[in-house]
Amino acid sequence: MKILCGISLNRTSSKDSKKKKMGSYERIGDILVHRALKDAVEQVIAPGTGISNAKVWKTLSDILNEFAHENDALMKKRDAIQAQVDAWYLEHANKPYDAAEYAAFLGKIGYLAPEGAPFKVQVNNVDPEISSTPAPQLVVPVDNARYALNAANSRWGSLLDAFYGTNAGPEESAGLEKGKSYNPARGAKVFEQAHAYMDQFFPLADGAKFDDVTKFALGAGGKGLALTLKNGKTVSLAKGEQFVGYNKNGSELSEVFLKHNNLHFLLAINPSGAAGKGHAAGVNDIIIEAASTAIADCEDSVAAVDAEDKARVYKNWAGLMRGDLSESFQKGGKTLVRKLNPDKTFVCASTGAQKTVPGRVVLLVRNVGMHLLTDAVRFAKTGRDVPEGLVDAVITVLAALHDLKKPQGALRNSRAGSVYVVKPKQAGIEEVAFHERVFSRVEECLGIARNTVKLGLMDEERRTTVNLKECIRAIQNRCIFINTGFLDRTGSEIHTCFRAGPVQTKGAIKKAAWRVAYEAWNVDIGIETGLLGTAQIGKGMFAKPAAMQEMIETKAGELRAGATTAWVPSPTAATLHALHYHMVDVKDVQSKIGALGRRAKLTDILTPPFLQEQLTQTEIDHELRDSLQGILGYIARWIQLGVGCSSVPDLDGVELMEDRATLRISSQLLGSWLLHGLVSEEQVLATAKEMAVIVDNQNKGQAGYENMSPNFNDNGFKCAMHMIFNALECPDGLTEGSLTQFRRAEKARRAGAHGKL
Repeated sequence: MKILCGISLNRTSSKDSKKKKMGSYERIGDILVHRALKDAVEQVIAPGTGISNAKVWKTLSDILNEFAHENDALMKKRDAIQAQVDAWYLEHANKPYDAAEYAAFLGKIGYLAPEGAPFKVQVNNVDPEISSTPAPQLVVPVDNARYALNAANSRWGSLLDAFYGTNAGPEESAGLEKGKSYNPARGAKVFEQAHAYMDQFFPLADGAKFDDVTKFALGAGGKGLALTLKNGKTVSLAKGEQFVGYNKNGSELSEVFLKHNNLHFLLAINPSGAAGKGHAAGVNDIIIEAASTAIADCEDSVAAVDAEDKARVYKNWAGLMRGDLSESFQKGGKTLVRKLNPDKTFVCASTGAQKTVPGRVVLLVRNVGMHLLTDAVRFAKTGRDVPEGLVDAVITVLAALHDLKKPQGALRNSRAGSVYVVKPKQAGIEEVAFHERVFSRVEECLGIARNTVKLGLMDEERRTTVNLKECIRAIQNRCIFINTGFLDRTGSEIHTCFRAGPVQTKGAIKKAAWRVAYEAWNVDIGIETGLLGTAQIGKGMFAKPAAMQEMIETKAGELRAGATTAWVPSPTAATLHALHYHMVDVKDVQSKIGALGRRAKLTDILTPPFLQEQLTQTEIDHELRDSLQGILGYIARWIQLGVGCSSVPDLDGVELMEDRATLRISSQLLGSWLLHGLVSEEQVLATAKEMAVIVDNQNKGQAGYENMSPNFNDNGFKCAMHMIFNALECPDGLTEGSLTQFRRAEKARRAGAHGKL
């Protein structure tokens, strides 16, 4: 396979970073620290943690000296194992696939480890939002302060707004338009939808309906909730305990708190409000508890390629942990300020005492994978960039000390006193055990109690999937999260069997035996190892941010499959997805799965998604166009604008959330088809140019965007072609090496052009 543009990338991208002037760095002991990172740590992150600047840099130096060499060795082991798998596939190229023979081979080379005795995780001090409250989860780029704050505040969302403003609400027929101001007719239809859900979750006595309620009041003696109906009759909730609290404005109720499946509904009563004027009982909004957790992402959804980018990531995370992060923006000609929401308080219905419930989600922070290097820190002796994941481990935990040191009663992220770190892109038991030791040393160096740092395990690499039980065992005192990251897992699957033959289309892979077994296996192993009541079992993203009706119709399936939480693309989506956690009793589902002692078949997971049928030219052309349009649509924004997670329209104009995981799938699929002759390099290049024109038109008017056509010589287009034509050589099929190199080149080009103006 030829290498387009004469560029060949290794796993890391330190070559171009070494060209930077050493004047940007300050030597501290045996490391070189970029001034952007040094300033961020010493001026923003460390102050208030109780950790001196000298202690921070000593800790970072110690961690790097102790673990960087092992980090490198584990990366080399990945390559060596993949080379053995490639050789096996080549040796068996003309033989029928034999699952038993393949499994024996994987065991022989250490890819598939023996399974140990049964065990249960033992994790302490876990917040209930993670341990025992099934609810939606957001993933948000932490380099964007406004988005990060929106995610942190997504604990509560307006159900009326979610219905009113999306396609999950009434169809926009005559008289029901959204309009620029509140439309009472549309609002009435939205209330009907919301009331129908409330009838289901909070049934009224005697079969009464919320549509007929004209007043909410306390019952006799101030006990219980009394609801007056249009016919003058007064009823109560069928389950009185669902009324948990209230607030008053004078003698009238202003807020009513209900609870079902451990999640709250809040009825905000204001007969003078825009919506309240048209509601029989004066309800102005229905605010529901939506997401309970969110992942502040330093990885897939950000485009952080150098020290300046990482400094911004770390400063925002520290602001979230301190609780003082804010962002100003313009809306409707006014300057608004976004900041973290306060907690909510109400009078407890059963005791009459004041009660407080959280106003924000519990945040986890996703560090980068161990395959990445960063120019934010270098080894002084060699000038070599250091493993970025090790820097993340130190700085993100350091920033979290702000939260750990807050007094009781303050607005804390973790009221249980833990730090939650999600680790992606780990391949197998050794790499997971490596991070157990890394974080133990970080805790020791920063003076934190052992196992304060809890770890989330992303089940997105094939060698982790097949050894999942033993991977969990390696962090059994820290594990608070596992999930199925289907998109990255598919990229890993394709790369593993790259030499064996062409893979199925993306649509077929979703239904393949390995994928179905993988989704069940993750839940089965999670239940088997005792995660229920301690940790989240998660499933992946709903990728269509504008298709909320489709999400409502489909996403409950993940809960019925045993997931504790599932990812959504926005706070609005979290509000609507929260309805599923009222429809499905997740704990009951998981209990039934556990009682079955179910275990998906490992042989199914090990069956590669080989293309079984002969594709027509029309089918090949469609996959080629679809993949290339998605790749270019995402990469163009990543390289040009530094946007790590984009809502990219597909060929039909449907907005899809794209990140590096989707890029990994499409680039690996096309690389597979190139290697095995389903498509030619000429076809790929010609189709890419055609798709580039479409992407240019889709980005028309986007500030800062520059067309790829007609020259097709920009960094974005070159990055896409490089990624596809070098898919086989790309370590693990991961895309960060290419993205980082071309993004750095684009930043330098734009900085140079700006300097010439």
